[in-house]
Amino acid sequence: MSQAPETREGPVVTPTRVVIALCLVAPFVAMLWVGSYAKTDPQFIGIPFFYWYQMLWVLLSTVLTMTAYKLWQRDQRARSASKGGASR
Repeated sequence: MSQAPETREGPVVTPTRVVIALCLVAPFVAMLWVGSYAKTDPQFIGIPFFYWYQMLWVLLSTVLTMTAYKLWQRDQRARSASKGGASR
C-alpha cells in the first residue's frame, strides 16, 4: 500500500515567461511614470503630448497583451507536450 511520492515542481522561469512578464509590466511602468509624459510638447496634429502618449499606450498595451497571450498559449502547449499530454 505504498504510494509513490508526488513530485511537485515549483515555478519554472524560462525566457518565454520573462518576455511574457515584460509585455504585461511595460504598460504599467509607462503609465505610472507620469513625470516622463507630463508635458505638452511635442504635439501631434495639434494634440498635446500628454494625451497622445496615453492613447498610443492603449494601442501598445493591446498588442503587448495579445503577444503575451499567444506566447503563454505556445508555452502551455509545449509544456503539456513535453509531459506527454495531449495538446489542443
